[in-house]
Amino acid sequence: MPFRKISRDVKLAAIRLYERELLGLPDILDCCGFSERTWFRILKLWRETGDVVNPQPHRALRGRVRALDREDIDCLMRLVRQNPDYFLDEFMHLLKTNRFISVHFTTIFRELECAGVSYKKLKWI
Repeated sequence: MPFRKISRDVKLAAIRLYERELLGLPDILDCCGFSERTWFRILKLWRETGDVVNPQPHRALRGRVRALDREDIDCLMRLVRQNPDYFLDEFMHLLKTNRFISVHFTTIFRELECAGVSYKKLKWI
């Protein structure tokens, strides 16, 4: 059976039907469309935690910690507006001295790109 999100309400209804012995397990599985494996996973979670939804705190903290938070990006955008002719290494130095943040110029480039700042065109003199 393919993955599909089962709502909390359906899981709780199935648990109540099972615990009050209103329906047998095969009927509950047939009505709710659960596999036996899913049912026993839900039942185990219910008995261990008292809830049918796994909070999964490890999923909330996915990926790498951001080097620049919202305030740092706002500061960077103010610097760009004030000095649009600066290069990335100059912005890097300003962030290091003003905000005490040491980031690579690639990080600055990606944040500026996400913010919609366009490329600077260089000309040979």
